Amino acid sequence: MEHQTERQAWMGILAKSSVADLEQKIQTLGKLPEYTFLRSPEIGLTMVRGRAGGTGEVFNLGEMTLTRCVVKIADTNGFGYVGGRSKRHAELAAICDGLLQQEEWKERIQSQVIQPLQTIIQKKQSKQQRQTEATKVEFFTMLRGE
Repeated sequence: MEHQTERQAWMGILAKSSVADLEQKIQTLGKLPEYTFLRSPEIGLTMVRGRAGGTGEVFNLGEMTLTRCVVKIADTNGFGYVGGRSKRHAELAAICDGLLQQEEWKERIQSQVIQPLQTIIQKKQSKQQRQTEATKVEFFTMLRGE
């Protein structure tokens, strides 16, 4: 995360978390401030691009479903972009983004939502990595004696 801005980091965590985990963490905050939709949650497509070998020529890998939402909380706009078709996930991500930009909410959202979600994501990634390592196969070639 050292190459990301603080906002990029929390937007990534909000997008990668499950909607159930995000909903649960937001409920611990109690009453949230009023907000209005500048852009109601909407589902669309985005082009995913890749690089050959991770560093080579850019190519279009394919399309993926994306849901986006924009909310206005006081004088702050919050944005939510999530992979998939969950309108609720995009709305919750937008609310958190808006609140994280306000000084009176920032520390509370960081400690009660972002940090716990980051821990959950890291645990899931670690579990996935262990499962992948357990199925790793080593291939080798024997020399033919000619």
